[in-house]
Amino acid sequence: MIEATSLTKRYGARTAVDSVDFVVRPGQVTGFLGPNGAGKSTTMRMIVGLDRPSAGRVTVNGKPYAEHHSPLREVGALLDAKAVHTGRSARNHLRAIAATHGIRSGRVDQVIELTGLQSVAGKRVGGFSLGMGQRLGLAAALLGDPATLILDEPVNGLDPEGVLWVRGFVRQLAAEGRTVLLSSHLMSEMALTADHIIVLGKGRVVADATVAEIVGSTHTFVRVRSPRIDEVARRIAQADVTVTSVESDTIEVRGLSADVIGDAALAIGVALHELTTVQGSLEEAYMQLTRDEVEYRTTVGSGLAQAEGVAR
Repeated sequence: MIEATSLTKRYGARTAVDSVDFVVRPGQVTGFLGPNGAGKSTTMRMIVGLDRPSAGRVTVNGKPYAEHHSPLREVGALLDAKAVHTGRSARNHLRAIAATHGIRSGRVDQVIELTGLQSVAGKRVGGFSLGMGQRLGLAAALLGDPATLILDEPVNGLDPEGVLWVRGFVRQLAAEGRTVLLSSHLMSEMALTADHIIVLGKGRVVADATVAEIVGSTHTFVRVRSPRIDEVARRIAQADVTVTSVESDTIEVRGLSADVIGDAALAIGVALHELTTVQGSLEEAYMQLTRDEVEYRTTVGSGLAQAEGVAR
């Protein structure tokens, strides 16, 4: 378990992480989201003792990271896949890490197999692709068979097969009862992988809930298409129903279920060519949560995307 209490990090006059409280529980994948500059990386660095909090504290399995006798056996972290000795082979890189923690050499072979590195284990890391580097970072994180894993953008650079593999892999780790904290900018992938979501914005927690709860906060609507759409719109019109015209034969309806709309159309003898319930996505919910938290946003003007700096 990871627990942050009033966790704060300041760099001079700038507050990168501002009195953050959260708990990352075992047995589930917790997604860690936020715009660039929101404080995600700083928070993860404080969890593993690379940055010291200005105030507050964060513990892993009941202790600050630095107080664990053998940290690699408690916490496996992938924060920077490029932090390797490029002249070493993948196997020797892992052996060197294992030796510093008294981890048997047989475990190196196990994590090489787990992460699909068998064919490149003897090759120099400097020649690795970005995706292979990510797999090597995962292997290093797993060396100590830790109960807690912190993975920053683990699917970065992976091909679709690799992304699918990481998704299944981290879910299996959580199913084994491990604590998994996972950051990613891929909302579609996070929606499929995470059970719980923590969202940071400008150094503060702006959401801490299950994926279902966060997605449920978006607006669900029903898309209706018919050659006699105006008649359908008039039939369902009432004070608490919002009808938005999308095309000449299509409307979006908020405040009524698809069943009710279908029955209303049937009652006036109108054929429907489409009746679709559209649920909000994690991406939509994320954009709503963070729309005022970004450092830079884009606006569209004169047919061109223009960067608009927002001083925060």
